[in-house]
Amino acid sequence: MSVDHYENFPVASILLPRHLREPVEAIYVFARTADDIADEGDASPAERLASLARYQQQLDQIEAGSTPDEPLFARLALNVRQWALPIQLLRDLLDAFAQDVVKKRYADFPDLLDYCRRSANPVGRLLLHLYAEATDENLHRSDLICSALQLINFWQDVGIDWRKERVYLPQTSLVQFAVSETQIAAADCDAAFRALMQHEVQRARAMMLEGSPLAAALPGRVGWELRLVVQGGLRILEQIEAVDYDVFRQRPELGKLDWLLLAWRALWMK
Repeated sequence: MSVDHYENFPVASILLPRHLREPVEAIYVFARTADDIADEGDASPAERLASLARYQQQLDQIEAGSTPDEPLFARLALNVRQWALPIQLLRDLLDAFAQDVVKKRYADFPDLLDYCRRSANPVGRLLLHLYAEATDENLHRSDLICSALQLINFWQDVGIDWRKERVYLPQTSLVQFAVSETQIAAADCDAAFRALMQHEVQRARAMMLEGSPLAAALPGRVGWELRLVVQGGLRILEQIEAVDYDVFRQRPELGKLDWLLLAWRALWMK
């Protein structure tokens, strides 16, 4: 399944047990199509919000015990019931997508983390429910990993998000490091911007490392899947540093050689 523009979702890979690939794919299709409603095409904000509201209505039907007619939601309903997945986590995803339609700036880091709580953390929590590993400690560590992945995606896409009229760098950070939006628009990677990005990269790395013991705690193939996810996020941060934080001219991406490095590092994770 393509993850070209939804990078933080661990798609049903060969490392996942076969019996989990169907529910993971059902969740992915739900999230992918809803995210596209918020981001893709030329629909007006009102049209995007109306379409996302229809998704919420479909969740209402599922929660009420009925099965929607539309195949996407019928498939989702089957998996929600079979695996006892919390509907609220799916609602949180939709809420985050709707927020992207109307909110283009974030006041401070807690404000941004609140967005991550709904845009990214539900993914990890849903997977933990599928693994029957949704303990309080695991959920906390999963939230750290997923929020870190979302932040890493933001930091590698500062220029791309600007073209969508979005700035995910916290406004307080811009003020602290004396970086203006005019500078972002001009792709001006000066010393101030580099200092800002270094600060944000360090915060994302600290969160990822704090959550990373979850990968060693999860058993079998799902643990190895998460090890690669964690190492992938950390590798992107290294690449941001390697280009001296100039993500405008060289967007960090994982290549074939990187995957060999990730596999090696995953072997030695504790």
